[in-house]
Amino acid sequence: MTDLALQQSVVAASPRGKTFAAVVVIAYALVATLPIVWIILTSFKTQEDAIAYPPVVVFQPSMEGYVNLFTIRSRQTPEFIASLPPAQTWYDRDVRRRNMVIAGPSKVVPRFVNSLVIGFGSTFLAVFLGTLAAYAFSRFKVPLADDLLFFILSTRMMPPIAVAIPIYLMYRALGLADSYLGMIVLYTAVNVSLAVWLLKGFIDEIPREYEEAALVDGYTRLQAFIKVVLPQAITGIAATAIFCLIFAWNEYAFALLLTSGDAQTMPPFIPFIIGEGGQDWPAVAAATTLFVLPILIFTVVLRKHLLRGITFGAVRK
Repeated sequence: MTDLALQQSVVAASPRGKTFAAVVVIAYALVATLPIVWIILTSFKTQEDAIAYPPVVVFQPSMEGYVNLFTIRSRQTPEFIASLPPAQTWYDRDVRRRNMVIAGPSKVVPRFVNSLVIGFGSTFLAVFLGTLAAYAFSRFKVPLADDLLFFILSTRMMPPIAVAIPIYLMYRALGLADSYLGMIVLYTAVNVSLAVWLLKGFIDEIPREYEEAALVDGYTRLQAFIKVVLPQAITGIAATAIFCLIFAWNEYAFALLLTSGDAQTMPPFIPFIIGEGGQDWPAVAAATTLFVLPILIFTVVLRKHLLRGITFGAVRK
């Protein structure tokens, strides 16, 4: 009995294996998070520190990047600056030290709102339509189901830039260019194929016996879908929503080609944040930092669903 207790399980990892795995995971986490940390640090640097070589690691924090991001500034003569009334805010004082004055707000807030509306709007529609289509493919006998699923998947294989010009001409003819509706419909069409394939796999794992029991109890098919299938598929819906939002949030080619003003999102706006004498890297880093926050918050909110097993509550066959 003692010998059996001392035997090493073939399933459990050895202490050396656990240590090696921990080292690999920590090293990967450091490498993956280093660019994000560097961008956040750059957003609190001055322009001189941001372009210094060798790179400056220890520096005096500055809000110059965020001030430049949210405002439009104009250079004035020292005599004109001296003739102005005393500055009322800290950012006015900061700008005047560089012989500049704030001429008005920048366009970053409208561009950020555009990203929120288009990103989350298209994600909701893609997940909604994808869930319905995936349920139909999973539970009903659809003619030529395999061919239809392959066709749906093939639309995801095509690089967006390959159809950019036809879509631009079509949108210009329909009046959908540079509009919320046009961008939401486009991102939904691109994401719905991914949503169908991901969610079909999750719904296939949900035993049909659950729905059959609900139907016997008097539920309609729609009620069984809402009260039985959706709660079990919430893990897949959360994962699919994150993938769809990441695409819609980061998409650059269509946003650059189809928007220029009213519906322009953050990706094509950030590279054109121009500072005095060249690219304003602290302002670019500040915009990137703010741009990452919604994805981070959305992922954290849905983390409890992502950590659940795919077959949570399933009956073992």
